[in-house]
Amino acid sequence: MGRRSSTSSRCSIGPSSVDGAYRGVGWVYYYHTVTHDDVLDRLASLSRQWRVTIVRSLDTPSSSIGLGWRGGEPVVLKVARRPGDEWRAGEVTRAFGGRGMVRVLDAVDGAVLLERLEPATPLVEIVRHGDDVRATNILCDVIGTMAPEPADLAWPSVRDWARDFDRYAAGGDPQLPRDLVALGQRTYLDLCESQRHTRLLHGDLHHYNVLYDRSRGWIAIDPKGVVGELEYELGAALRNPGERPDLMATPVNVERRVATFVSRLSANGDRVMRWAFAQAVLSTIWSLENGEGIGPENPALLLASTLHDILGDTR
Repeated sequence: MGRRSSTSSRCSIGPSSVDGAYRGVGWVYYYHTVTHDDVLDRLASLSRQWRVTIVRSLDTPSSSIGLGWRGGEPVVLKVARRPGDEWRAGEVTRAFGGRGMVRVLDAVDGAVLLERLEPATPLVEIVRHGDDVRATNILCDVIGTMAPEPADLAWPSVRDWARDFDRYAAGGDPQLPRDLVALGQRTYLDLCESQRHTRLLHGDLHHYNVLYDRSRGWIAIDPKGVVGELEYELGAALRNPGERPDLMATPVNVERRVATFVSRLSANGDRVMRWAFAQAVLSTIWSLENGEGIGPENPALLLASTLHDILGDTR
């Protein structure tokens, strides 16, 4: 699976945290243990600073969230528990200027105030109701709308995320076959070197991170922020919904989804599948690093196997 939040069936992907540090682009954040009370104190402080009235709060493994109102408008205040892939969420989200993405109202390191989408129905509900074709086309609509603004900030690149292949191999963990890890790494690095037309991507765009708003339509949330080509962006969608491996790992459905991406987004189908294969392996590595068990029915591994069969080789 991969880095995930409270919904256990997501197949996400994102940079990994290690004890005491978060490795970004050219820097390492070192931090002390942050208690739940510390995070709640910051949530309360920022709600006062940003004039937010919080009516309900909830926790995820990575953040505390306050749902409330500011000036008569529904808002979401999100505070990260520690430096990690959500620490710069405000900067990443703001870079898209609200185009296909939830709008940022205020932000500081480790916290962001967002417009609240209503009713915030996740795209996965359409898949659950048996219409994956429609869901795939909605993903294309959202991706086609997302257009980041040029920025001087140093975003991580997909090449930066490849470092975890080496770390996993050096650790000697036997749960993933060495040849699978090696093939995933080689495929990933080959694709990195041959990219064209790179830009800031969402980095974790899948059926749980696209929500419906009655005013704005389907909107992406929770971007990780990584620089890469379009074809990279589609890997997370192909790994999801993780709760439906019978759908997302079946050859006919994989090929149908990829064909939609090719026709709707002018994506290169071969590169889409090769990225998805390599990301599926990397996503499984992150699951293991997060302490999650994997087995033969792991959705990411099933997808990797399906894609390997379709591709025949990874060139």
